[in-house]
This record gives sequence, C-alpha cells and structure tokens, in this order.
Amino acid sequence: MKLSINEKLQILADAAKYDVSCASSGSNRKNTNNGLGNTSQMGICHSYTEDGRCVSLLKLLLTNYCIYDCAYCVSRKSNDVPRAAFTVKEVVDLTINFYKRNYIEGLFLSSGIFKNADYTNERLIRIAKLLRTEHNFNGYIHLKIIPGCSEEVMEEAGLYADRLSVNLEIPSERSLKKIAPEKNHSSVYKPMNYLTNRISLYNDEKRKFKYAPRFAPGGQSTQLVIGASPETDFDVLHLANNLYSDQKLRRVYYSGYIPISDDNRLPALKTPPLIRENRLYQADWLMRYYGFEVNEIVNEQHQQLDLTMDPKMSYALRNMHLFPVNINMADREMLLRIPGVGVKSVNMIIKARRFSRLGYEHLKKIGVAMNRAQYFIEVSGRPLNEVASDPDKIKIALAAREKRNQLTLF
Repeated sequence: MKLSINEKLQILADAAKYDVSCASSGSNRKNTNNGLGNTSQMGICHSYTEDGRCVSLLKLLLTNYCIYDCAYCVSRKSNDVPRAAFTVKEVVDLTINFYKRNYIEGLFLSSGIFKNADYTNERLIRIAKLLRTEHNFNGYIHLKIIPGCSEEVMEEAGLYADRLSVNLEIPSERSLKKIAPEKNHSSVYKPMNYLTNRISLYNDEKRKFKYAPRFAPGGQSTQLVIGASPETDFDVLHLANNLYSDQKLRRVYYSGYIPISDDNRLPALKTPPLIRENRLYQADWLMRYYGFEVNEIVNEQHQQLDLTMDPKMSYALRNMHLFPVNINMADREMLLRIPGVGVKSVNMIIKARRFSRLGYEHLKKIGVAMNRAQYFIEVSGRPLNEVASDPDKIKIALAAREKRNQLTLF
C-alpha cells in the first residue's frame, strides 16, 4: 500500500524520537481561529545552541526499514511496526516547505540501514547536497553517520553537514554482542577516529586560511543507551570522559532505554530509567563545565549515581572535610564545587569580591541557590547554617524542604 507524505511523516518522525543526539522537546500546541502561529506534532524538535538560543529542527528517519535486529531498537527488522521510507526528493521538499513556513531552522536526519552503511549514507548525503547546492539552504543540518561507512562517504558528508554523529549505543563491546550481535564497537570507532582527525585538520586550516573549505563545523557527537545493559554509571561516565578527551566530541547524549520488547536479553524494566538519565546529564555537565574528574563523581566504592540527589550534592556530602567554603577566600575550583553555585555565579562572585566582602544578601542577588548552598559556605568566618558539619542532618533538612515544596504545589 502506497503511503501519503503525511503518513510517512507520522511513522518516521515518531521513530526518530528514540535518537536523542540533539537536545529536543516536543510540543502539540494547536492554533485557534484567532491565534498566531502553531507547532507541528510530527517531526519538530528543539535543539539549543551554545549561547542558549533555541533552534527548531525537522527530525526524521529516512526510513525505519533496517537489516539489523538490535534487541533494544524499535526499528529492528523483527519488530512488527508500520514501515515507511522517504524518497530523497520528499525529504528535501519537506525541509524547504517547513522552513518557508517558519516551522524550522534546520534538519536532523538519521535512518535505518537499507542495504549497507555506504548505500544508506549516500542517500542522506544526497539530501544535504541538494539542500545546499540547489536550494541554497544555509540552515543547520545534522547527519547521522552509519557505522562501517567508508572514508569517501564521510568526507562528502562533512562538506554539507554542520554536525555528524556516529552512535556508540551500548557502552561495552560485551553487552553489544549480546543484544546486537551483528554490530561491533570497532565499526563505530573507525569512522569516529576519521572524523576526529578530519575535524582537527579543518580547525587547523581555518586558523591559517580565511576561506578554508568547511568540514562539519559543529563537530561530532554520539549516543549511549542507558539501562539496556548492566554497565554502571562508573563505566558509562569513564567511557564518556574518554570520548571527550580522545575523540574531542562536542556532546555525549544519554538515552534511557525504553522497554519495547519481551526479549530475554534485555532487563525487565517497567518504565524508562529517566531519573538515572537525568543524573548522567548532570554528571556530564560537571565534567565539561565545572572541572570535576570522573572519580570525584563516581568511583569504585560508589559506582552508581545517587538517584535521590544531584551528583554535586552527593559529592559534597561525601567530602564534608572540604566544607564549608569561605566564599570570600576560596579559589575558582573550590567555588565550583559548592552545591547551588553555578558557573555564572562563580564568575560574578570572583568579580564582586574584588570590591567588597560578600555576605548572604549579596549571594542571593548574584543568583546562588541558597536553599542548597547554605550548608556548604561561610561568610565572615562562620557557617551560614548550624547543621553544616553533619551530612545526615543536611539530608534530612533537604528532604524536609523538598516535601514542603511539594505540599505547596498541591
């Protein structure tokens, strides 16, 4: 049965939601007779730039047909789901039409695997090339690189895409072999290594030559599926740290496994591990922006992140000998380790204390979250809170405050 464009869009935009390699959130706000603008239920996601600007993207799979049978994937070949495939022209036309209606500013395009990696990636590249060369489309394009594709294909992809991503998916080779026996990590690391070297070369050329040909100027990213295999947060965060340092990735995305199968190779989860996913993002943030080492967040004794509190609070409660921190004397590294104090607040504290000693009222104006920070800082040589030296009492106080806030909401 031949599907309409709208039917294909429903199927392939829905299937694309499992790839979280662009920070996204959906919306289903419908227009009214007297309203202005609308959002589309199908295919629109939101990604955020480094300066905090929200960019709307058309997020699609080219197809959800796939030759692989990965147990964790909704598009695996043995799964009984509606199948569809766009033509190259259909994706180009959708992108241009959505852009002209001001629904989107860019395209996020992935795919199931048709015949092999190169065949699939060549179709993705044809879409990006047509948009750039025939339609003069200068919006953001993110292309998925299929593991196992050739260097020639990746070279062409980098000329037309802003960002490329090769998904590692399962954190360990052993687990990958168990739930996706047709795949292996080497087929992922090979293209990832090539892209790392090629992007580094482009960055060098860009510094030397004003008109150096662009190659994936947005860098590369990857995705890890969390909860489909037994790796601990200790394993996951060490892997992410290595990817940041060795591969120079711009982002590692964490996707909580969504139970879609009764396959006995997978854990019997009733709901996705969304809290764990959130804690991993918070820990990732600490590594990238707060100067934390992995072993400060998780270690051999504490291999799982605490689901009841954010990783920074957990670190502070395990290291009470470092606190309270004198807000007027501490260096930047130590200020960044105080719960409730963000990077912007630290920068403002360092600037402000050049002119006067800071007190409680100054910290509130700066934007410090005093409900958390009060247990870990001191001003004028004394702690702000009397329970500051007892981690158990701090936990009780934080739990009581959270309970009061929940009661207030209802």
